[in-house]
Order: sequence, then C-alpha cells, then structure tokens
Amino acid sequence: MKPTDLRTLLAAAISARLPVLITGAPGIGKSDIVDGARMDAGADLILSHPAVEDPTDTKGLPWIVDGHAVFTPFGDLRRAVDATRPTVWFFDDLGQASPAVQAAKMQLLLARQVNGHVLPDCVTFIAATNRRTDRAGVSGILEPVKSRFATIVELTPDLNDWCTWALAHGVPAEVIAFLRFRPDLLSAFVPTADLQNSPSPRTWNHVGKLLTLDLPATVQATAIAGAVGPTAGTEFCAFLQMFRELPSVDAILVDPNGTPIPDKPSTLYALCGALAYRATAANFARVATFAERLLSNRKGEFGSLLVRDAVRRTPDLQHTAAYVRLSCGELGRLITGAV
Repeated sequence: MKPTDLRTLLAAAISARLPVLITGAPGIGKSDIVDGARMDAGADLILSHPAVEDPTDTKGLPWIVDGHAVFTPFGDLRRAVDATRPTVWFFDDLGQASPAVQAAKMQLLLARQVNGHVLPDCVTFIAATNRRTDRAGVSGILEPVKSRFATIVELTPDLNDWCTWALAHGVPAEVIAFLRFRPDLLSAFVPTADLQNSPSPRTWNHVGKLLTLDLPATVQATAIAGAVGPTAGTEFCAFLQMFRELPSVDAILVDPNGTPIPDKPSTLYALCGALAYRATAANFARVATFAERLLSNRKGEFGSLLVRDAVRRTPDLQHTAAYVRLSCGELGRLITGAV
C-alpha cells in the first residue's frame, strides 16, 4: 500500500477504533504517516518504543496500597488510561520487542485492560515493525499478537507521494529532480552487516539537509555517500554537478520564449525541478509559457511534471490565470492524467 492510501486507511481506522499493524523496510516513512493520519483524525499521540521497554511498562509498577499489592500505571500507560479525547497509542518497532513485552501488549490489544486498569474507548492502537529480512533486529511477532490487529498492511514507497511530501517540507530541488530521473533509487534498501546506508526516503531527506551545509565539494561527496551509500551517492553527485551547470533559471524566468530547451532527459528533469522550486504567483505566467514550449517540442511529460511539482509546492498557484489557462488545454489533460 502506498503512503497516501495507508494514511487514508489509518485515519478511518483511528476514527473507528480499529487497531492496525504496519510493516515495511526501514526508513520509508511509517512513523511520519501515522503522525499525519492521527492529525487527520483529530487525535492525540502516545508514542511508545516496546524494543526498550520492560513488561512493567505495560502492566504497571508493583506497589503496596492499603496493605494490598497492586500494579500502578505510569508513563505511557497512565497517559492512555487517563485519556479523555481521541488518542492514538503507537507502538513503534514492535517486532524488536522481547516476547515478554509483546505478551504484555497482547492483553491490552484484545481486552483493552490490564491488571484492573481499563482503557477508555477513545484510545486506538497502531503498531509498526520492520520485517525479519531487513536485519533490523526483528525476531518476529507472536501469533496471538498479530491476530489482535484488524489488519496487517505493508507500506511500499511511492515516488509521487514522496515528492509531494518533499516539496511541502523544503527538500532541495536537486534531490527531488534526481529521484524523478532515477525513481528506482528512492528506496533501494539492502540489508548489510557493514556500516553502510542504503537509499531510502529517510536517507534522501538526510541528503537534502547535508546540501544546506555548504560543504566543500570533496567533503560533501563523502557525506552524501555516507547517507545513501557509495553507489547512489556517486551518481547523485554527478547529477548535482550537472544541475549546477544548468541553463540559467533566471534567464528562463526573464525570457521563457527565447531560452533554448535542452535535449537530454537528465538535464530536463533537473531544469524542471529547479523551475518548479522557483515558481511563484508573480512569475508563474512565465513558468507556464516555458511548460507550453516543452509541450510544443514533444516534451509534454516534462511540461506536466514542471506544473505539477510547482503546484504541489505552492498550491495557491492553482488560482492564477496562467494555471487556469493551462488546465483547459492539452497540458491540462497531461497533468490530470499523471496525478
């Protein structure tokens, strides 16, 4: 299930108080999607990490009250028991938890109570885990725990969903343009015992942050290779050099009719990414003119890409006269068909 579909499912499940278990490779955005879905559902969030818990975190702390032994809730359990408004209790990396901790969660998941402490109806459980094949310390999830969830879904990365997220979160245009050109590198996770990262949505976000540090070229290349692995890092740095040698974006914004259109697809991906990043309501008429030139030069897919990414980054562009004009023509049909 791609991220937007998973977010839709989770928001509905939270409202219906149905528990959901999410699986998938490391670094593909499971936690971020849960946070977005709970906001869509208007719910608070309790974030727990069972991998570093003891069973008493779930069962309560043994204590003596009026001469009797009781289990006193504390921490996340206390917050859940005292909740009065819609709340998501998110168990992150549940598969890394010990069997004893998982067994303690099992009672909560089914009976919604533990040692006399009853959870209010406003609390919904969501859990996430990597897979055993990911070498992420997952030994498995107990069968009775799995069956407590209404559904188990596997999250798979989606380039368009990630680009929409990246544009909204200020990821540099260079990273977005490169992954448009090489979509297979958005998530190319390879488990390894070596101290080496793999390309993933999380690690590409790290690359974006490294680009803002204004590092010397050799230092930057080494840091990027450390973020996404040497193979993807080398390819990205080559693309980055080409990106920095693009035809002037300012020249296109000044003269969208006269600036030459590149032939190489890699250059076009980079140029459209840079233009989309610079698009504003004030200059969008000229951006639209260049997009129409791409269409007339049999490069309409790049024109639609340019307009879509510009609008994803700045949704108010849809209210400009230039966008309305584009949406009524052939480019508008390309944009609609690609969404």
